Amino acid sequence: MSIYYNFNINNMRKNIYILANSLFLMFLLAASAIAQVEMVPPSHPVYEFLKRMQIKEIIPDYNSASIPLSRQKIADYLKVVELRARGNDKSMRIDKFDSKILSSTDNKLLNDYNVEFEFDIRKTTANASNLLSFKSFDVFKDNKQKYLYYYTDSNAAFFLDGMGNLSYRGSEGDSIGKNSISLGELGFRIRGTLFDRVGFYLRASNGQKLSGDTKDRVFAYNTDVRLKANTKFVTEGKNFDSFEGYLRYSTQGEWLALTAGREAIYSGFGYIDRLFLSNNTVPFDALKLDLKYKAISYQFLYGNLKGDSLGRDLASKNIASHRFDVRLGNRFRFGITESIIISDNFFSFTYLNPISFLVSADLNKGVDETLKNNSLLGIDFEVVPVDNLAVQGSFLIDDLNLSTLSNNDASNSDNKFGYQAGLLWTDAFTLPNLTAAVEYTRLDPFVYSHRTNKSTYTNWGMSLGHALPPNSDEIATKFTYWVGSRLRMDLTYQHQRSGAGFLYDSSGAMIQNYGGDINLGSHDFNETKNTFLQGNRVDRDIIGLNVSWQPIRQWYLELKYNYSVMNLLYLNSKKVIDRYWFVTLRVDY
Repeated sequence: MSIYYNFNINNMRKNIYILANSLFLMFLLAASAIAQVEMVPPSHPVYEFLKRMQIKEIIPDYNSASIPLSRQKIADYLKVVELRARGNDKSMRIDKFDSKILSSTDNKLLNDYNVEFEFDIRKTTANASNLLSFKSFDVFKDNKQKYLYYYTDSNAAFFLDGMGNLSYRGSEGDSIGKNSISLGELGFRIRGTLFDRVGFYLRASNGQKLSGDTKDRVFAYNTDVRLKANTKFVTEGKNFDSFEGYLRYSTQGEWLALTAGREAIYSGFGYIDRLFLSNNTVPFDALKLDLKYKAISYQFLYGNLKGDSLGRDLASKNIASHRFDVRLGNRFRFGITESIIISDNFFSFTYLNPISFLVSADLNKGVDETLKNNSLLGIDFEVVPVDNLAVQGSFLIDDLNLSTLSNNDASNSDNKFGYQAGLLWTDAFTLPNLTAAVEYTRLDPFVYSHRTNKSTYTNWGMSLGHALPPNSDEIATKFTYWVGSRLRMDLTYQHQRSGAGFLYDSSGAMIQNYGGDINLGSHDFNETKNTFLQGNRVDRDIIGLNVSWQPIRQWYLELKYNYSVMNLLYLNSKKVIDRYWFVTLRVDY
């Protein structure tokens, strides 16, 4: 389906009005709407705000290792921050806050979130503006949250948003070449809650290449995970589309929640990137169960992934995962994660069992089945030793054979691990609004990959976990600074070391894989032990700058710049220098 940018605004309003009311009537039944149980996408900047409030000891029970959260849960956290920062002051004036708790910028951010999450916090819409009410709607109004349409009463809540963006992207460099491409995208978002129990969410968009040739399209494909996971853009080279959507049932207090559909899920304590589930690929369809009781929480999911083996599509590829989190006091928490990737098996109750040990279940499934699947086990923890500082450690076991763990020969190749340690410091160097993170990550050869090349820990060929390739390590630093409540800057530096490539005999047959390709895990048992950084050695230095400016509420100007130097040590330190940039104008209401 193509997008046409020439349209009549009156017809558009009429069509949106009909769509909104039709969808609302489908969902409107009868109940008392008290809590909004639909979730806030994990890319929303409110999560970073809550993380800083957590390590400031304002909301110590917040857990960043398992998101997204419901709008009601986020509203509850914002109310606690408000209470701590403003005490019993009822005026809610922007200048009435405790500067020892919040900086002036954080206080303004809190005010912005109080407007955006107004209905979730107070069940009012005094600061909301409705396009289809045709009553003094101003697209540039800065003091109200703007919607295309919303409706709330004692029975339900329904919100309809429109979205659009124009993005110019360019590059130049030794391997990436000189490119220039423009993309446009329009979409909508529907969300709401019924019965105080059932939440619904749908976000859909359709985009189009406005300028650029085939070479430029390849550049866009390689630098945007959404385009890389879009069949239409790959085959037709012009249009692209995406969606997320789900239904969610939650009990009062959210001690139990069941979600069916597609939404991004993050898992793990990583401050710059995560070992277990991250944002390095696109969301996948899943059934998810959440259980919570006081300081204990449990999550189970069973989902479908897009899989292939050496370029051939797989009929089925699934993921099953459990995560168990415990908070011990306000300053320590830990989690245990286990996951399994199942290929060529459309459905199995063995892995759907939410109360099981997946590795054991897989081992008892049968030898042939076990050899096809890829199981992983992870442990992570976070400590807040003092206010404003958090430390995390994560350990991933891809394969483990205790009998060969200490061997120094090929039998040790049965053991594959990932490690991560990170530090997060808010108000860093005593500068308010500056957050600094430093993180070290190491992945052994063949981590995330699998010897059948079918059960790799990937979706659309991209890592479900950390973006780092196997047989690599990385030291990364990130500085986030809020110049004001509407202007944010992120500066990231990564130094990576990798071993990659393959060894072939005189006939051209592969005799050794150095384990640096997540999508090619065959030949993991070589004649000698798999050695870290063995193979074609490559070092990378990557600098990334992201700037987001919101001059008017819900209007954004975004800049992304990436500069990388790849040092090909195996080719006598030949250097490959590339740079690319995105400039995007985005509106969201």
